[in-house]
Amino acid sequence: MSVAMVDSSSSNIKRPLANFHSTVWGNYFLSYTLQLTEISVEEKIELEELKEKVKKMLIEIPNNCTQKLVLIDTIQRLGVAYHFKNEIKTSLQNIFDESKQSKNEDDDDLFIVALRFRLVRQQRHYMSADVFKKFTDHDGKFKKNLTKDVRGLLSLYEASHLRIHDEEILEEALTFTITHLESMVPKLSNSLKAHVSEALSQPIHTNLPRLLARKYIGMYEKIELCNDLLLKFAKLDFNILQKLHQGELGELTRWWKNLDFTKKFPYARDRMVECYFWVAGVYIEPQHSRARKMMTKLLTTYVIIDDTYDAYATYDELVALTNAIDRCDDISAINSVSPNLRHVYRALLDRYDEIEEELTKEDKLECIYYAKQEMKKVARAYLKEALWLNDVYIPKCEEYMKVAIVSTTIMMAATTFLCVMEENITKETFEWVINEPLILQASSVIGRLKDDINTNDFEQQRSHVASFIEYYMKEYGVSKQEAYVEARKKLTNAWKDMNEEFLTPSEVPLFVLEQVINFARLAYIFKEGDFINTRSEFKDMITLLFVEPVKVMFEDKC
Repeated sequence: MSVAMVDSSSSNIKRPLANFHSTVWGNYFLSYTLQLTEISVEEKIELEELKEKVKKMLIEIPNNCTQKLVLIDTIQRLGVAYHFKNEIKTSLQNIFDESKQSKNEDDDDLFIVALRFRLVRQQRHYMSADVFKKFTDHDGKFKKNLTKDVRGLLSLYEASHLRIHDEEILEEALTFTITHLESMVPKLSNSLKAHVSEALSQPIHTNLPRLLARKYIGMYEKIELCNDLLLKFAKLDFNILQKLHQGELGELTRWWKNLDFTKKFPYARDRMVECYFWVAGVYIEPQHSRARKMMTKLLTTYVIIDDTYDAYATYDELVALTNAIDRCDDISAINSVSPNLRHVYRALLDRYDEIEEELTKEDKLECIYYAKQEMKKVARAYLKEALWLNDVYIPKCEEYMKVAIVSTTIMMAATTFLCVMEENITKETFEWVINEPLILQASSVIGRLKDDINTNDFEQQRSHVASFIEYYMKEYGVSKQEAYVEARKKLTNAWKDMNEEFLTPSEVPLFVLEQVINFARLAYIFKEGDFINTRSEFKDMITLLFVEPVKVMFEDKC
């Protein structure tokens, strides 16, 4: 990336502008009109009929039958579990209760034991990792005869990613399974090889559910014993949901084009489509359409705000802008903002005005207080980073992380999502979120460190606040490679923190905790770069989810 030093249009101030690449999408999604993305009556009827058949199948299989576990796992991987939340919740509760009361016939089957362990933990039930002791020798190492059990190893590998602190047996399980699965890959059949390779690249627990579903549909239909009914339902559901998302993207593209933000803020990144991907990655279901659109508008504006702090305004201008954001309910606050930044300030407040207008209709106006508090926190974090850059100050890693986890905007997004969702969120839940619980801190740490690891070299090519990698090297006098190792250790610990609090009993709804975990997953789907700095890897993901429908062939039989 090059850095352009240009004159401000309003003064002779030299501004370091980063030459961000233009959007790769342009007006592509303008073609997705409401008419083109309309879901036919026939599609709706067929989906409902298939849904009832799958539900019947799910209910009729006994809880003590291994088929029940496999079916629930398949439904979740195919991305259709949101249709059967109550049925799955009840089934896994019963399975968990039964596992505590009696010995199961399949307790010696590693595949089933690991699958049961993962599914019940995903439902917030704490199952002890001691269930795996029977598969180890007296020295704590896993038995050698397991190395030929590909399905068992794969199931154990997936289960090990839900480990919490001090679960040494699952640490050993992760190392053991990775070693043997990697050595097996070249010898496996094409179908099994695809499953193992995908899992090693992106385990279920760190994968984005919608992205997992898109890829798993293609793998599932190649399984010899796949369920034709379930496959057909998953394909139809994916395509119907994709039409809804395409319609939303079309509407948002028209909004973005009409506001002409790319001309108003030429120094900022044009990443509306990427922001929609990020938002949809958190809540994909049909009922969250309004939330997706409002949050996409808000996050797109935050990208502009971020770039204003990062690659346009002077420090003095940013102090005034931050103070105005802190006094956002005072209509005269805009007068203290530098004239060339007033349109930025106004754009941010417009988004919150829109949210406030919607909340007023639903008698949920008190929620806006929490959203604005988080907005102010983000602005202060942006300013602190700008101060470090301005003063050439090198903070300690701990000081950096306290600020950087706020500037990821994950805490802001978590709070604002709850405001714009259709569900009624209690005051206690809002208070829980803004008090920065461990699970939210951990998700933010993951977002920050994964971004720093992926974009460190890229960001240091311009005038930009340093990353954890740079600060750690300077604080401890170590090499870049050693700093990367430390960052990855912190990532592992953050996942354990998140898993542990997820399993801790509380009144916080499951979907709120799942939202927080999805924020972390969004950071983990990238091998390089991030969701804002578009690369071919990201373009391919967007194409899979929002451009290319799943092929449905009526003659397909499994």
